[in-house]
Amino acid sequence: MMASFMSYFGRRDTKQSARDAIVGLRQQLQMIEKKEEHLQKKIEQDLKIAKANAVSNKALATSALKKKRANETQLEQLRGQQMQLEMQVNTLENANLNAETMSAMKKAADVLQQIHSGMSVAKVDETMAAITEQREVANEITELISNPIGTDMATDDELKAELEALEDEVLAERLEGADHVPIHRPAVSSPPAAVTEDDEEAALRQLQAEMAM
Repeated sequence: MMASFMSYFGRRDTKQSARDAIVGLRQQLQMIEKKEEHLQKKIEQDLKIAKANAVSNKALATSALKKKRANETQLEQLRGQQMQLEMQVNTLENANLNAETMSAMKKAADVLQQIHSGMSVAKVDETMAAITEQREVANEITELISNPIGTDMATDDELKAELEALEDEVLAERLEGADHVPIHRPAVSSPPAAVTEDDEEAALRQLQAEMAM
């Protein structure tokens, strides 16, 4: 218990120390960035003085160029320091992330170990075998309960004979029904009525009268 307590606070102190270190590095980076901005302005100012006095006052121009080079050297040094600080920040952040990841994985492993502490492959096999055995017993009991008591199941021959009798009965009913089906014969149309001679004579006389008009 005491070891776990100390381990917990040890991890917590390490985590806090990493955060404090990262904060300190970032503050230093901010100071360097401000210094770089100041030097850059001085370099631009010295360059303007050198250009303005390159012809009229060479001594002043030369002095401005010397200052400019000194400031440029200091600026390069600051940029080198800035790069080193940024690398340290990245390294600390990665290390802190790795530590957090390992801590989470360790907790998960401990939980898995607790879950599996009362389990083993042999126990699982034994339990599954018992389940299978009890399932088979349940199926046998269900089958015994489902079978009717005091009755014999029909044999295949008896079922075949009963089926043939049903087939004969169905065929006989179909044949009997076919005898009573009415036969539909197509209706024969009657021939058209013959035209009598009187009608022909009347039509002829009507035609002659129309021609005489």
